[in-house]
Amino acid sequence: MPQPDHDPEMLVALLAGCQRAERDAQRRLYGLYYNFAMSICLRYTRTRDAAMEAVNDGFLKVFRDVSRFDVARHEVSGSFRGWLKRIMIHTAIDHYRSQEKHQHQQELNDVAFAEADTGHSALDTLSYDELLHLIQQLSPAYRTVFNLYVIDGFTHEEVSTQLGISVGASKSNLSKARAHLKHLLKQTNHHAYAGYVG
Repeated sequence: MPQPDHDPEMLVALLAGCQRAERDAQRRLYGLYYNFAMSICLRYTRTRDAAMEAVNDGFLKVFRDVSRFDVARHEVSGSFRGWLKRIMIHTAIDHYRSQEKHQHQQELNDVAFAEADTGHSALDTLSYDELLHLIQQLSPAYRTVFNLYVIDGFTHEEVSTQLGISVGASKSNLSKARAHLKHLLKQTNHHAYAGYVG
């Protein structure tokens, strides 16, 4: 079966079916975009079960709000992926807020740390799977800031708004996340760390 990203007409038909609340269209859309959604949610959660919960909640939001998505828009495939990605990120953050943030508020707001590291590092040489494995070992606070800023391209101002923290706390937690990731690389004697100096 063709992938929806390469068959805009198929995607338009599926989205139209979802707008009519047709279960078959919802099931097919879920199946086609499950891996994409899971790859996003896995970065924000520590376990696959938690990621699955965020994915399912995210798709419930997609099906609830799909009537707001303009299926007549040009480049519907790309715009739908972007829309779905935003929903999955926000859903994963909602899970973080409801389940873990209260345990890590001090960590999020602790800004007494070194300036953000903006230079080239060992992390830049990792594969996606290697980076994902390391990210999942970070504390929820560090993992969330790292994902938002480094992977999903949010600014520190946007991160602070999303998480209800100061811009300084966002920068501090990003710096701490990078330091922890480098420490994990060093502990495992990862080949990426061998070439890293600093």
